[in-house]
Amino acid sequence: MSVHAGPGTGHSSSIVSSPTARTSGGTATLAGARPGRYDKLGWVTCVFMSLFHVGAVWALFNFTWSGLAVFLITYYVSLAWGIGMSYHRLLTHRSYKTPKAIEYFLTVCATLALEGGPLFWVATHRQHHQHSDADPDPHTPRHGGFWAHMGWIMFGNLEHNDVTRTGRYAPDLAKDGFHRWISKYHWLPLTTLGVVFLALGHWDWVLWGIFLRTTVGLHVTWLVNSATHLWGARRFETRDDSRNNWWVAALSFGEGWHNNHHAHPTSAAHGLAWYEIDITYWHIRALEAMGLATNVRRARMNEAIEKAA
Repeated sequence: MSVHAGPGTGHSSSIVSSPTARTSGGTATLAGARPGRYDKLGWVTCVFMSLFHVGAVWALFNFTWSGLAVFLITYYVSLAWGIGMSYHRLLTHRSYKTPKAIEYFLTVCATLALEGGPLFWVATHRQHHQHSDADPDPHTPRHGGFWAHMGWIMFGNLEHNDVTRTGRYAPDLAKDGFHRWISKYHWLPLTTLGVVFLALGHWDWVLWGIFLRTTVGLHVTWLVNSATHLWGARRFETRDDSRNNWWVAALSFGEGWHNNHHAHPTSAAHGLAWYEIDITYWHIRALEAMGLATNVRRARMNEAIEKAA
């Protein structure tokens, strides 16, 4: 059984799938990877990544309880509210609707993860879904596990500046003035937070809440790109190699139920069974209960697989 890719954010169900099917459907090959993809290093990206990793190690030798608290709070805000609720389920897949003020607030939370602005993130993720584990996928493990995890960031074609690609895959965000602005200055909220921590006299907060937390958060998000296409269970027979990985889900507030997500990309809920804990979805349900989220989309395990979105 196969699933045919569709552009953009298609919502319709097209092919009925057995929830117990487990066949892997990826088509990419190592031979199909971009030739010379490791020839050109993105120096600016790599320098900043290196500095953050050094700062992360430094933080481990400067432990404070208040630093740990700041780490946990900023980790939760940037990944659960930011990447999960905003960049992924709201902006990329439009799994629910919320007032613009909340959408913009959650987007600012996402920039604290240092994963680029919304135009770049959304365009990259929509391209991933349209070509998942085929050769045009930006970060398929079929082109190498290191490439899927972080090589595509270090040696990519500076795609965060590719306005043609972002315009193609995220035209809805390109029309929004705030999203255009925050995409250009996505580094500003994190920098401001670091300056505030420093002004308060807490260098340990900078180490734990900026350097260590950002580094850990980056690797957790990259694990969704790499580990959940390599290891775990497959409930649905999707056209890719996506898998449900419980430990990635635990680290990422529910993003690790990846096979569920690829089968039903516009569903706000990624955890489809009672034991698949999806904290990000719980937050969306809380907004819905307060009347701040509408049109919340929910998949069920016996529903048809959606088109790529």
